[in-house]
Amino acid sequence: MRHAGPSRRDLAFGIAGLGALTSGLGAAAAPAAFFERRKLPLGVQLYTLGPLARSDLAGSLKQLAAIGYRTTEIAGYTGRTPQQVREAHDAAGLRCTSAHVQATAGTAEEPGAGGDLARLAEHMHIIGVEDVIVPGFATPLNTVPSADLYKQRADFLNKCGAGLKGAGLRVGYHNHSAEFAPLKGSDGRDTTGLEVMIAETDPKLVNFQLDVGWCAAAGVDPIAFLKKHKPRFRLAHVKDVKPITNPNGTKAMASTEIGAGTIDWKTVLPAAYDVGVRKFFVEQEPPFERDRIEALRLSYAYLQTVTV
Repeated sequence: MRHAGPSRRDLAFGIAGLGALTSGLGAAAAPAAFFERRKLPLGVQLYTLGPLARSDLAGSLKQLAAIGYRTTEIAGYTGRTPQQVREAHDAAGLRCTSAHVQATAGTAEEPGAGGDLARLAEHMHIIGVEDVIVPGFATPLNTVPSADLYKQRADFLNKCGAGLKGAGLRVGYHNHSAEFAPLKGSDGRDTTGLEVMIAETDPKLVNFQLDVGWCAAAGVDPIAFLKKHKPRFRLAHVKDVKPITNPNGTKAMASTEIGAGTIDWKTVLPAAYDVGVRKFFVEQEPPFERDRIEALRLSYAYLQTVTV
């Protein structure tokens, strides 16, 4: 007796199953985004929010979480107590893991890196911060930057790092473009302020946060700089820049959404990861061409296309 062939119902289920299998294989083969593949949370430097951070921190954080961001780096307490900053993050499902802290004494309500370090550590622990980043130093008027000036700044960072290490906090320094300006070292050799600080700080006490945008704006290749100073960089600002012409006709670089500028993130991100960077925070500076939250949405969307 001849065996009966498959019924139409069997064929239908078979085709459907094959389609599901093919779809599943296609999904599995799709490359994961850079941050997802390395299981790294993508963060935001809250300076990007500008006045929104002060007027509606809780609402703004919820919008960031809805976009897909998972961590933040604060630039001040936005007029709130450390506990209120923590509660706003908890409500949004975000973690604040890094803080920019000024190189001043600060106040009792918001101590700086040059003030009461025990109180600063207490505040950082309440918020959940792990990295305390000095975002720059004020240069007094009529002061010409020198290697000695940057050595003094390195000494400040070393002392701050030593003071906070016992509290389980790491200290770092964030660059702008000025630290890449050429100057003569004490030995007469060409160097830069940032290189002096890297050389004069104790790696056990101080690390660095590369602001990729400011680095590129200074005309420095961020990949080459990262590789040269591996493994001093643990954090990075994901900031894009584009050339502009000022009203007076001079050329400059302006901050823009990630992917809308001149930086090749498909090479910069893996290079940063390879030298030890593990915390990445998107940052954009004014002037903005669109709503700040929308700008951060566009930056996040672009970064999901980076799959290296």
